[in-house]
Amino acid sequence: MNFPLILFVLLLLTGSIWLLDIFFLKKRRAAEQDEPWWVEYPKSFFPIILIVFTLRSFIMEPFKIPSGSMIPTLLVGDFILVNKYTYGLRLPVINQKILDINEPKRGDVLVFRYPEDPSIDYIKRVVGVPGDIITYHNKRLTINGEAIKTEYEDDYKYVESGFGYIYSDRFSEHLGDEQHFILINQDTHGVQYSNIRQFPFRDNCKYDRAGFTCEVPAGNYFALGDNRDSSSDSRYWGFIPEENIVGKAFLIWWNFNDLGRIGLSIK
Repeated sequence: MNFPLILFVLLLLTGSIWLLDIFFLKKRRAAEQDEPWWVEYPKSFFPIILIVFTLRSFIMEPFKIPSGSMIPTLLVGDFILVNKYTYGLRLPVINQKILDINEPKRGDVLVFRYPEDPSIDYIKRVVGVPGDIITYHNKRLTINGEAIKTEYEDDYKYVESGFGYIYSDRFSEHLGDEQHFILINQDTHGVQYSNIRQFPFRDNCKYDRAGFTCEVPAGNYFALGDNRDSSSDSRYWGFIPEENIVGKAFLIWWNFNDLGRIGLSIK
């Protein structure tokens, strides 16, 4: 369901009736005559729809985390807020940028339209910006020839799809300006080769038994999930085009299963 399009259509419909009443219908009604229901209700809802549309399109948008690909940073069931203007203002529905402000940087938690199906929103962490050479060999991340500092923190376990505990190692990773945590399962391969697809600029990537090296093309970004061995990300479906960007995740505003997560900033 394309909610932004539905909201835009409702805004046009209620706004048109509101304007029609101001400039035409109101003048034809007797002073004591009530507004017909098909005028009263759209006029009542128009300001509300306008506020929601403006906030959701240009300021911030709520999302729910549906999978464990960003554990331990984001848990299944987290409701998050996404800053829609930090990377520039975009026209709603068509997502066309009209004003540049900032560009995504390494370490940002990015919400974007999934390149293989833009009707689906994904969330991952940016590890590569245009021009970067990303290497992931033996589960160690290297950017432009510099190994990214990671430090073992502790053992970590979580429930996946209700089928039991998954055991991983939790590491701190120093990427960009701040430190964040990632999970690595030492019992799995760093890349599941059967999941690698053909994607635009596929020739920019070279895969081998130890991992891969990719050069990020202009106007694109490379992203990985923090749950490195349980994430469908740029390793498999390729780069994120700039026009697919939705915004930057910055706050957890609700979680029905863990109220202690409310108000946590996303780093």
